[in-house]
Amino acid sequence: MKIKQVLKHNGSSLALKAISAVVCSGLLHGTAMAQPQGISDNVVRIGVLTDMSGTFSDFAGKGAVEAVKMAVEDFGGKVNGKPIEVIFADHLNKADIASSTAREWIDQRKVDMITDISGSATALATIKVAAEKKRIAIVNGAGTTRVTNEDCTPFSVHYNHDTASMANVAGKYIVRQGGTTWYFLTADYSFGYSLQADTTAVVDANGGKVVGAVKHPFNTSDFSSYLLQAQTSGAKIIGLANAGADTINSIKTASEFGMLNSGKQKFAGLLMFINDVHALGLKAAQGLYITEAFYWDLNDETRKWSERFYKRVGKMPSSIQAADYSSTMQYLNAIKATGTDDAETVIKKMKETPINDFYTKNGKIRADGRMVHDMYLMQVKTPAESKKPWDYYHVRATVPGDEAYPSMASGTCAFARKQ
Repeated sequence: MKIKQVLKHNGSSLALKAISAVVCSGLLHGTAMAQPQGISDNVVRIGVLTDMSGTFSDFAGKGAVEAVKMAVEDFGGKVNGKPIEVIFADHLNKADIASSTAREWIDQRKVDMITDISGSATALATIKVAAEKKRIAIVNGAGTTRVTNEDCTPFSVHYNHDTASMANVAGKYIVRQGGTTWYFLTADYSFGYSLQADTTAVVDANGGKVVGAVKHPFNTSDFSSYLLQAQTSGAKIIGLANAGADTINSIKTASEFGMLNSGKQKFAGLLMFINDVHALGLKAAQGLYITEAFYWDLNDETRKWSERFYKRVGKMPSSIQAADYSSTMQYLNAIKATGTDDAETVIKKMKETPINDFYTKNGKIRADGRMVHDMYLMQVKTPAESKKPWDYYHVRATVPGDEAYPSMASGTCAFARKQ
């Protein structure tokens, strides 16, 4: 019946009821049409894009894949009755391979979420493709703050660490403990630049001074000349603004030069992982300051999960690998709660939901995608202080997430500032 007919025959009261019914019906129909519909193609596909063979493979790589598989298995292998599939690929630390793999995964293999993404250049390339395709990308294995600043996207999450948190923890607390003068060995790419710049700002703000720096090529083997320059500088702290094999090789060379335990200079591994310490051995690594997001031996929860991981992989997990598990769980729980794998709906739910698991307590994903959680300043034990395998760290400081990660207001993420 048309509304004008109701007005003519039944009076204004019935007319209002009819109008209300028509409008409500239309709104409900429109809302139903706008809601995301279940699981796309009846499968949730997760792609682990990582370094399987290069400088980051020990703390990402196979362990990253296994951590994601553990999360899927612990979730039950299905979400809302639909199967969860995990695929993986080696990006070879090349941005073009990372972006082409991400594009092929999304277009051809219908991947819903890409995770790990070790290496800053590969991470930036991947999140760009994911945003273009409206797919979620969770960065656990890269440190550049560009992920949540100038290159931020509505579909990316930066979960484990970034150079700002490394700087805030190491720079601030080492200066407070007397490490007032710094010299940097810096990897010659975006991650190294960010880490040096962020740490310099924190050192300066806390009364310290940077007396110099030298850049080295990515994945170099000869650190002799760079370390001699650092030694000559007389700085109390030599900050290693590099990662993976570069960090290990620089420390090995410093040990050969007698620099590590000379009492004159200390080294700060601004981005090191327990795998690096294991590769070096305590004799070489003892005394190093390290910033970490996670340590397997922090408490009963971390030990329980890490021992399960050890049985599968044969080594204790890095913070990146623990974050791969935690972030995958956060993603799957958001799908379960919303009933869909629609990226906009899922990432909104992920940002609304606090993170409380073995990896962190009261973690939260900000509007810009930064997952804010506690960080730790560690110091590597001496061989005599270590009482069991993988017992490598003293916890020198626990830094609350809101202190470790600068406020979003200081960032340059345009879409997040509008929210």
